[in-house]
Amino acid sequence: MKYLITGGCGFLGSNLAAEVLQRGDELFVFDNLYRVGAEQNLKWLKSLGKFKFYHSDIRSYNDVEYAIKDCKPDVIFHLAGQVAMTTSLENPRFDFEVNVMGGNNVLEVVRKYSPDTIITYSSTNKVYGDLEWVEYEETETRFKAKGFENGFDEKVSLDFQSPYGCSKGATDQYMLDYAKMFDLKTVVFRHSSIFGGRQYATADQGWIGWFIKQAIDIKSGALKEPFTISGSGKQVRDVLFGDDLIKCYFSAINSIDHTKGKAFNVGGGMNNSLSLLELFEVLENELEIEMKYTKLPWRKSDQKVYVANVDKAKNAFGWAPTIDSNAGVKKMVNWVKSI
Repeated sequence: MKYLITGGCGFLGSNLAAEVLQRGDELFVFDNLYRVGAEQNLKWLKSLGKFKFYHSDIRSYNDVEYAIKDCKPDVIFHLAGQVAMTTSLENPRFDFEVNVMGGNNVLEVVRKYSPDTIITYSSTNKVYGDLEWVEYEETETRFKAKGFENGFDEKVSLDFQSPYGCSKGATDQYMLDYAKMFDLKTVVFRHSSIFGGRQYATADQGWIGWFIKQAIDIKSGALKEPFTISGSGKQVRDVLFGDDLIKCYFSAINSIDHTKGKAFNVGGGMNNSLSLLELFEVLENELEIEMKYTKLPWRKSDQKVYVANVDKAKNAFGWAPTIDSNAGVKKMVNWVKSI
């Protein structure tokens, strides 16, 4: 099997690339090394095995065409993207070019030159909007979404908000439409919060890793002032450790007859949901520290609660998360300490 991974030096991309190498398949990595940590991940991948690297930009149709025609992949993991809500608000044109034009570049080249290639797309729970129409109950540590005790499934209405939600949502829908109109083998994963090794988190993206870094800096004495959070700290997400997501991607490919042309909510589910305050309690107990923070206003279009209902994925290709949130957080603490 030949695998092309766009954004292959990012967190998820590098982990999927390592899995391809471990399986003994042929790997091709496409990345412009824009994100923090990308160069470190590329160096790490080179230590694991041989592959072809395209130092290219997803916004360039010519770059995408060259890579796909050159490697003729059986599978494309399309992960290259602008992934921060805050960046999309600061520079919506850049967000559009990367997410919408980049996604369309992949689809068009595959349609023209490699129509049998499987494409998976990493979409987002933000395609469902801010979910402010939901009735919420506020407890001491979290919000609860009434009527959605098992999380949100794919029947929830799409509601694109923010440039990020619009750009990711547009390509989400293009992926599904190219399956209908051109019979391409596309699969859409609407991710919840993903974390794990090789994730160089920032204040704008990768919240589990970012707050773990703050906790470790508190422990070492490197953080002298309280860190900041947006909102009350009671907002809830389900969290999924990267190893589980890798299994999800490969399982979906192996069941392409049941997954093509479909979108799946992918996350840790209700049993692996955490609010910020609950994460802080886990870190305080794990590191024997006190998480001191100051509050900022809520971020625009933030969701009080998003937890993925993963039943559709389980029924279609037999996937479900296996690594619980506490175990995942401990693994992530150890990785962040190591960098």
